[in-house]
Amino acid sequence: MVFVRVPAGEFLMGNDESPEALAKAYPGMERSRLEGLSDEAPVHRVRITRAFEMGQHEVTVGQFRAFLQRSGHVPESVADGTGGYGYNPAYNPAKSRRGDAFEGRLPRYSWENPGFAQGDDHPVVNVTWNDAVALARWLSEQEGRRYRLPTEAEWEYACRAGGSGRYQHGNDPAGLIGVGNTFDQDAAVNWPTWRDRALPGRDGHAFTAPVGSFTPNAFGLHDMHGNVWEWVSDWYGEDTYARSPVDDPVGPDDGDNKVRRGGSWHTWPLYSRCAYRNWNSMQTRYTLVGIRLVRELPR
Repeated sequence: MVFVRVPAGEFLMGNDESPEALAKAYPGMERSRLEGLSDEAPVHRVRITRAFEMGQHEVTVGQFRAFLQRSGHVPESVADGTGGYGYNPAYNPAKSRRGDAFEGRLPRYSWENPGFAQGDDHPVVNVTWNDAVALARWLSEQEGRRYRLPTEAEWEYACRAGGSGRYQHGNDPAGLIGVGNTFDQDAAVNWPTWRDRALPGRDGHAFTAPVGSFTPNAFGLHDMHGNVWEWVSDWYGEDTYARSPVDDPVGPDDGDNKVRRGGSWHTWPLYSRCAYRNWNSMQTRYTLVGIRLVRELPR
């Protein structure tokens, strides 16, 4: 894995745009979705007091396979026998109980089979938070340096890379085509019902893309927008920002769900912003969720 040094620094974390402002940028989005972003507020000052190294890319299928072969770790989707989620062209979300975009949870789907073709250079998916932590722990033991998941604050700081816009390139959702693999016309072919939510252009990838296929941000990090959601270390708290310390916040002491950030190849532009927060249980494994690691610098 290649790591990039992220310097210490300060930034404004979160988002306080009004639903009216967001409606102009994301026409057609339901009012309820625009009003459901209150956990991104208040915007607050955060200071990252120590530089750290972050994976230049998301963890790939090939890297995850090597980890399993060397460590003996058994992914949760295999260990508990329930599998993961996957793409099936014959599956109809409208006829499913949950209306989910993907078929599952089924043993046929796992990190090895998300229902679409992946090369070793694609980001691994269908991995749980626990799988991600196991990878970080094993690397730490092997190398004598601490690997871990980023905190939510570190992740957003790294995503913004000194900027203050909705995305690494600024505020225009259309600019995502050049910097990340999100829900565009290539992906919408397989989900025509949601075509009106897709970006108007094409990025050449209907599913995941090889890591590093898009323009990096100012810190040299690729795919901070899209490709796969990335687990972070924090527990999710709806009101976390209202009581967050300035220096190196790490989130609530406990909770029910862990935060994931960054959006995926199937994520609408509204939910691919630097400030957007999503969450799942630690046992969640999904076609859209992967891993990016942090490596601490020696003191």
